[in-house]
Amino acid sequence: MGIKVIAENRKARHNYEILEKLEVGLMLQGSEVKAMREGRANLTDGFARFKGDECYLQSIHIAPYVNGGYANHDPDRPRKVLMHKREMNRWMGKLKTKGLAAIPLKLYFNKRGFVKCELALARGKKLHDKRETLKKRVMDREAQAAIKSRRGG
Repeated sequence: MGIKVIAENRKARHNYEILEKLEVGLMLQGSEVKAMREGRANLTDGFARFKGDECYLQSIHIAPYVNGGYANHDPDRPRKVLMHKREMNRWMGKLKTKGLAAIPLKLYFNKRGFVKCELALARGKKLHDKRETLKKRVMDREAQAAIKSRRGG
């Protein structure tokens, strides 16, 4: 069966240099999980923030479940991240370094049906780095097209 991707933060790879990744769990309400099964989540502006000895995902929008009724959730509430104490302490130490941020890359259901989040430790890219990445991508694409045309395909 494998994993089913709910939402992906595609802008993250363009705006940030990914240094490290980590799979974490989330503490969710029932209506949030049901809304995610319908694919109604958005990670675009999301980030993780440490408060005391806990970590929370902020600015992640999970639309209300259509049949939720009175038991529906607040779409923009902070959601607690479930991670091991040792990992949390290591990441808190790294985040104190200037310029680093913890951002969610994707939300997905694992094989057992639990919602997981791929969290990344990232450093923001400057404008010239973004331009350089785009130039490299265009050059690679042109090189692949030239190789393909040479082969006759």
